[in-house]
Formats: sequence, structure tokens, C-alpha cells
Amino acid sequence: MVKGQDVLVLLKLFANKGSEMPFHWLAAELDMSPAEVHQATKRSEEVGLLTIIPSGRSHRKEVNRGALEEFLLHAVRYLCPPIHGQPTRGVPTSFGAPCFPKMIIGDEMPPVWPTADGQVRGLEFSPLYRSAPFAAARDQALYELLVFVDAIRGGKAREREIAEGALLKRLRHGK
Repeated sequence: MVKGQDVLVLLKLFANKGSEMPFHWLAAELDMSPAEVHQATKRSEEVGLLTIIPSGRSHRKEVNRGALEEFLLHAVRYLCPPIHGQPTRGVPTSFGAPCFPKMIIGDEMPPVWPTADGQVRGLEFSPLYRSAPFAAARDQALYELLVFVDAIRGGKAREREIAEGALLKRLRHGK
């Protein structure tokens, strides 16, 4: 079964065009162990979200865009539901993130990934994987993908609709 860390690895590979990123590099970028990354890629390959192609001394990892798109739009919210919590400080996600189109008007607190050094006060929203906020801080493209996936995972109908459009634009056209 696909896990949240698998989705994080897939999004990182997609954001960085996959290529021949070694497991130890992915692990360092995602604050995961090489074994966790290896297992995530194995699970993703088993379900058809990723193809691993031997290439000399390393392996090229190719994200299956069509399968990833279908998975993110139709399954991620059921397989990786967020836990909503109490007000806290953290990194804004979903409709609260700066990259989310400002079509949502409301006075509710934004969802945030709880972090000790968070600058925004909002309602706790569990990330796909515990290291996602740290990995997103190092990679703007990954952060934006995670924001839209979070809106699909835990947003209201209008937020999900906006996020789906923005995510499809990135998956199909690179931005």
C-alpha cells in the first residue's frame, strides 16, 4: 500500500525531473533514511507510479505522470487523510500558503504544518510525512506541489477544485 512518504518521494522526483538521483541524495533532501527512500520507491514501482530503469552504476527514476495525476486527484485524500488539530505555529499549507490562488475568502485560521520555528499561526494540519515541512523549506517547487496536494487531501470542495487545477497545470506543463 502507498504511504505518505511514498508520495513525498514521488513529488520530489517529479519536482526535480527524476533523473538519476541517488537514494542517499534523495534521503538527505527529504530528511529520510536511504532505506526509507528505497522502500518508498519500491512501493511506488509496485503500484505503477514509478519506473526504475538501470542506467550504468545508478538507476534512473521516472515518475509515471498519468498514474501520479490519477492517484493525486482521486486517491490521496483517502489513503493519506490529514489530521486536523489545535491552533499552533507552523508553515502554511493548503489555502493558507502564499502560492495558493487567492480565490478563497474567509476569516478562518489557515492550515499549518506544525514546526517549532513556524512564523504563521493557524490550525494544525498533519503533513504527508513528518519531514515534509523541512524538505519543502529547501525546495520551492516541492513546497508548491505539497500545498496543492494538501488542499486535495483536506480542503473543502472549492479549495480542492482550485488545487486540482493548479496541480494539473504543474503536472502537465511543469508550472
